[in-house]
Amino acid sequence: MGPLAVALALFSAFVTFVVLADLTPVSPTHYVVVSLLLVNAASVVLLLAIIVREVWQVVQARRSGRAAAKLHVRIVGLFSLIAAAPAILVAIVASVTLDRGLDRLFSTRTRAAIENSLIVAQAYLNEHAQIVRSDVLVVAIELSRAKTAVDQDPEKLGEFLTFQAAVRGLGAVIVLDSDLGVVARADVKTNLTFALPPREALPNISDKEPQLVLLPDTNYVAAIVKLQNFENRYLYVTRLLDPRVVPQLRETQKSVNEYTAIEARRVGVQVAFALMYTVIALIVLLSAVWIGFNFANKLVAPIRRLIGAANAVSEGNLFVRVPVRPAEGDLAHLGETFNRMTQELRTQRDDLVRARDVIDTRRRFTEAVLAGASAGVVGVDSHGLVRILNRSAEKLIGRSEDEALGKPLNDVFPELADIMFAATTGARTQDQVTISRNGRERNLSVRVTGEQSAEADHGYVITLDDITELVAAQRTSAWADIARRIAHEIKNPLTPIQLSAERLRRKYGKVIVEDRAIFEQCTDTIIRQVDDIRRMVDEFSKFARMPKPVILAEDVADTVRQAVFLMRVGNAEIDIDADIAESPMPAQFDRRLISQALTNLIKNATEAIAAVPPDELGKGTIHLAAARHGDSIVIDVVDNGIGLPKENRSRLIEPYVTTREKGTGLGLAIVGRIVEEHGGTIELRDAADKVPGQRGAWVRMQFAAAGKAETPAPTVTETHSAATQASPQLTLNE
Repeated sequence: MGPLAVALALFSAFVTFVVLADLTPVSPTHYVVVSLLLVNAASVVLLLAIIVREVWQVVQARRSGRAAAKLHVRIVGLFSLIAAAPAILVAIVASVTLDRGLDRLFSTRTRAAIENSLIVAQAYLNEHAQIVRSDVLVVAIELSRAKTAVDQDPEKLGEFLTFQAAVRGLGAVIVLDSDLGVVARADVKTNLTFALPPREALPNISDKEPQLVLLPDTNYVAAIVKLQNFENRYLYVTRLLDPRVVPQLRETQKSVNEYTAIEARRVGVQVAFALMYTVIALIVLLSAVWIGFNFANKLVAPIRRLIGAANAVSEGNLFVRVPVRPAEGDLAHLGETFNRMTQELRTQRDDLVRARDVIDTRRRFTEAVLAGASAGVVGVDSHGLVRILNRSAEKLIGRSEDEALGKPLNDVFPELADIMFAATTGARTQDQVTISRNGRERNLSVRVTGEQSAEADHGYVITLDDITELVAAQRTSAWADIARRIAHEIKNPLTPIQLSAERLRRKYGKVIVEDRAIFEQCTDTIIRQVDDIRRMVDEFSKFARMPKPVILAEDVADTVRQAVFLMRVGNAEIDIDADIAESPMPAQFDRRLISQALTNLIKNATEAIAAVPPDELGKGTIHLAAARHGDSIVIDVVDNGIGLPKENRSRLIEPYVTTREKGTGLGLAIVGRIVEEHGGTIELRDAADKVPGQRGAWVRMQFAAAGKAETPAPTVTETHSAATQASPQLTLNE
């Protein structure tokens, strides 16, 4: 069927060509052309059926796992391209040639002349439309100016319109109301009847821009505009056209339409020839596809077995062998080479599997060690790229493994740049760094170890230990010891100094006559300053001897309300409010200590508000919010004060660290100690993180609702070791 179908299709295409080319006595009428196209369509369908059968066989071969199906498609595609390219090229050349031949019948100059005549007529019409637009605006302005005279004598409105029509040569000047009623019109002698605009168009007409009406079937143009200073009055104006131009305009439009209809017929001729070329190209293309299928069947048969064996090898079967047939020539030699290759692959695979098992065992052990290690571990290659990152390191640097692997260490962890440079030069391999992530500063102990490798390019392993809490605890302990010594050394002589000053004032106050005011001022200064020193020493003593919390069942909501009430009474000029998520809010805590912590936080907020210049502050506000988040109690204090510094913010909870000129630096330190005793944390943030756009600070105090769990105290050895690494050397001056 294949060769017969191809011959029949080519013959029908040839007959179609000679008939449409008018090379036979048969005239190419509509019936003949349709009959030939049907015959060609039947030939195409027959070829398609044969090709679809071949394609179905290829699809079935691919589904059954047979090889060389893609090779079939490639060969068929190559033949189709070779057949289609000349056919498409010939069709393009013929179409261009036919178009050039038809251009002689439809001259460009003729088309341009006809179109230009229509353009000239339209330009004449548009010109008169612009004139009538100017006329209606001028008449409307003149009528607005003459409104007073027209209102006094309504008959003058008609005279005014008649005068304007006569002066400007207008066909009609009419004043309409909102219902298209004629209020007044110019007395113009004409036999024409002018069409009025539709009523629904009147609301859209403004007094600034008139609406133009172009009516090509009439011999006039019109415009309408809303009158200023007249309620619901419209001015309608028409201008007559030259009666000789209007018929000429109609004839020009008619000629253009006729020319367009004649020109449209050329498409039919082009379509006929295009169909002829399309049918011939399609028949040739399908014939080439069928030939390609047959050629592919004969070509791929010798290598089908080799492709199938290669597919089996790709799936992991290295025991497959290709039957070798000497009659196949070079393909037989290729089969022998393939069989030797599979044998070598089997041997190498066995060796690789044994090595992989050993490496996999070591890898799982290493991953388990890294995942369970509390210290952060970062692996860096010789190019400074991160290759290993355990979970602890992810938490410390604030990036996931996917975000860090393959990136330069200086981009992922820029704080380690100096110590890495020192490690590569052999200067030092251990140091302490301070990092800031998510608004929190951490102190890390960093150790860099080079990989033991004989190669010139080797990597490094960086170990990170978080010693933030240890450093803070050591500093707090050291400051507490200093506070006890200061309180002991300073408080003892304060009482004798104060008593001596008071005795001097009592004994010699009446005796001293000369410079008595200076004497009184000096003794008062001594007594007052001694009191200030005693209060400061008392604060030192309180911080050094923080009482152990007495954990009882208390109500968080009531505690917060009482603290807010007390501070609100003492700071009436500041709005202090509390937002309690639920009431009551039971929890296990020391009510007195938590109240002290809240009082310190609110006091700090009031001082921060007082530090803002009055012209920038407005109304000072402090907002407290208490809620239960899971198993924790969270209390937020947000103010619109001067805010917290960006640098060394985490050190504000350390003793004697303050940003205020007269502050002792113990307020936040005491709050931190109280929260720590309750097993919680304190966070220092910006108010803008809580309320976008607001100035000030946001302090979050969080502790366990069930109370602090007992944890074993660190041993002396651990404390001493950590102190050796992280604790600064404190002196009395500090």
